[in-house]
Amino acid sequence: MSKLSIRIKAFNAPLLPDMVQLKYEAMADNVFRFYRGTCHLFYEDLSKVTTIPLSPLAWICGDLHLENFGSYKGDNKLVYFDLNDFDESVLAPASYELMRLLTSIFIAFDTLNIEPVRAMKMAQLFLKTYSGTLARGKAISIEPRTAKGIVCNFLTAAQNSSYKDVLKKRTVSKKNKIMLSLDEERQFKVDKKLKQELKAHINDWIANSSDGPYNYKVKSIVFRLAGTGSLGLKRYLFLLKSTITKERYLLVDMKQSRQSSLLPYLKAQQLDWPTEADRIITVQQRMQDVSAALLSTTVFRDEAYVIQELQPVKDTIKFKFIKDQYRDMYQVIDDMAALTASAQLRSGGIQGSAIIDELMAFGQDKSWQEHLIKYAKKYAGIVKGYYKQYMHDYKSGAFKIEEHEN
Repeated sequence: MSKLSIRIKAFNAPLLPDMVQLKYEAMADNVFRFYRGTCHLFYEDLSKVTTIPLSPLAWICGDLHLENFGSYKGDNKLVYFDLNDFDESVLAPASYELMRLLTSIFIAFDTLNIEPVRAMKMAQLFLKTYSGTLARGKAISIEPRTAKGIVCNFLTAAQNSSYKDVLKKRTVSKKNKIMLSLDEERQFKVDKKLKQELKAHINDWIANSSDGPYNYKVKSIVFRLAGTGSLGLKRYLFLLKSTITKERYLLVDMKQSRQSSLLPYLKAQQLDWPTEADRIITVQQRMQDVSAALLSTTVFRDEAYVIQELQPVKDTIKFKFIKDQYRDMYQVIDDMAALTASAQLRSGGIQGSAIIDELMAFGQDKSWQEHLIKYAKKYAGIVKGYYKQYMHDYKSGAFKIEEHEN
């Protein structure tokens, strides 16, 4: 087995073995999917680089790539387009976030067979808009009234989506009762004893947490798969029904929290969080303009989880659908850059992060930009080599679960 595969298997060893198999399968799809599932490799490699330009400390989501932006419904009931995955969030140099995103541009565009010159222009655009937003020192937010182009269309469609749409996809009706469907390919049956414990736990959360919805009860539970990097974590989906309003339902996601994969490679002192779930939602609340609906934490069977409402919308822009639409692609990258800077400005000056003046000065200084782009382009080539080795090992059976591993 190659050293690369040993690194990957060691990182994923604590996760659910059967579900990790699905993660390995997903990572075999293409280079970009592999990159999404190996955030830990990126930061392990980055920790060995000694020529990174200095940048101010900032709160970062940690795993920023093109598909970690998307729509969500805020707790004010409006729909927003923003950063939307904070599992890896930490206090780190601002440039870490940028290098992870820039690398994703080069990998994604290569995967989609978009010419390299266009990838370079998009990487340069991202840094130009990011720096300009930082330099102005004023965060922006994007919702249907302020969105442009394809993002506006995307958010308008999300705003017009309803629970009827998502319920139709995720539920079935049996004996005049609605329950979560096991025919949906990413929903799985939960053991009876576990289901009983989960039901009691979430009903207690609803009754006693200020973050929970009022007057709802759990009606159905399934194990849920979503994403790429998070495959293998324990994750459950709950169908809640109102106890006072007829035929009103909510879908709630409960996802296991794990230590950020950046932590072993950081020099900046980190906060001592009560749980990993507290880290995730606190940074999320600091970086997003408006928090996602029902965002909360809980501890179940001595493990921390993040709870939030499942969004009734398709929440990420798929670049393969706009690869031939240059103007749309330009607008999306421009928005993503402004949102990245805005998230850092919003959380500036909080518990170790740089103050707004320092972030503005970083945005005004253009000397570091070329270095970051060169690194990202070079590292994208390294990831392609990793993927080739991974596929060789994957096809040879290196990632199959042996009997003694169960």
